[in-house]
Amino acid sequence: MKYWFLILFILNSYLITAQNSRDSVMVVVNNLFEAMRNADAKQLKTCFTDSAILQTIIMSPSGTVKVRTDQVNDFAAFLSKEAKGNADERIKLESVQIDGALASVWTPYSFYYKGKFSHCGVNSFQLVRLATGWKIQYLIDTRRKEECGDK
Repeated sequence: MKYWFLILFILNSYLITAQNSRDSVMVVVNNLFEAMRNADAKQLKTCFTDSAILQTIIMSPSGTVKVRTDQVNDFAAFLSKEAKGNADERIKLESVQIDGALASVWTPYSFYYKGKFSHCGVNSFQLVRLATGWKIQYLIDTRRKEECGDK
């Protein structure tokens, strides 16, 4: 009987630790979107590593797939010129996977600019746990205006 309690205790401890890790990863992701809504470039920068990569997969009018790379500083500069509430990205969490210091997060989204629907897609985040906590190392997203489900 003692062994069953020990096994249940260990399993419960593992599940609590896993949930805490998942929650700490999502805090960073949610802080990114909060910074966007608040036009807070400083907060936005705290979500990323110093060497973060931002990319977007875009379909050209001719049907060719292109990958555009942006810099965090450029994204922050754009955001700093926006009014609070202009950049509103609404996400739906689909999955969080964690292995040690690596986390992967998948979030479909709808983006609203100045209150109007702009586009939708999926974000794929790769985060790394540093001494200072989880940070986004890589973010790639898709963008489209059609087939967005419930906007």
